Amino acid sequence: MKSHKYHPPIPRAFHVAQVDVALLVQLFDQVSEIAFFVKDAMGRYVAVNKSLLTRHGLKSKSQVIGKRPMDVCSGDFGRIPTEQDTTVLGSGRPIIEHLEMQWHLPNDPVWCLTTKLPIQDSTGAVIGLVGFSRDVRAPLERTDLPTDFANALSDFEKDLPADVTPAWLAKRSHLSPQRLLRMTKRIFDLTPSQVITKARIAAASQILLETDKSVAEIAYAVGFCDHSAFTRAFRSAIGLTPSEFRTSRRSSIV
Repeated sequence: MKSHKYHPPIPRAFHVAQVDVALLVQLFDQVSEIAFFVKDAMGRYVAVNKSLLTRHGLKSKSQVIGKRPMDVCSGDFGRIPTEQDTTVLGSGRPIIEHLEMQWHLPNDPVWCLTTKLPIQDSTGAVIGLVGFSRDVRAPLERTDLPTDFANALSDFEKDLPADVTPAWLAKRSHLSPQRLLRMTKRIFDLTPSQVITKARIAAASQILLETDKSVAEIAYAVGFCDHSAFTRAFRSAIGLTPSEFRTSRRSSIV
């Protein structure tokens, strides 16, 4: 007689699609490196976790609920996520693990991976969004990295040559592309392409603030073949053009 594996019945009253938002908030309140949020069709906060409050220097969730990011934070710190929300709510297309630099309190730069998913009703209409921004894992000391990979990263970051690609990084690290991907995800929580982009944009940000070099000069210095490609990549990561970033950050420091 053939035996059958027993599967316990699922209670009729339980539907995964109806999990309480308050329960999700309670879950994400336990995670300090993730800012979690739910927003309505107007992009206003419906629910947030404690980490999001900390990043904004706030003490109570009542200071955020019912407001858009631009209502909570002035300048680019509020404008950039509001524009992202408008795009997701208007198009119905998600943002998945978008690498970007965010500013905490507001002069502490932190690299994050942001995901935003549209919430749809039974007719397919977008009625809100849910998402989170996850801090990119702090890099290990170079001595803790595999030697060939550490050397390849050091060689890349020394001059940021334009011809460096994930394939170049894999070859110099003596790894297959698949093994390189698994390793960078494990160590940095980033893909090889994101590791390369992050290094270029971080170097460009520093040069923009510390020198008066032109945007074109900086583009070539950090490995971009032309000014336009650099500006697009920089704005995608930072939310500002290089010139806007330089003006904004210098004025906030004064």
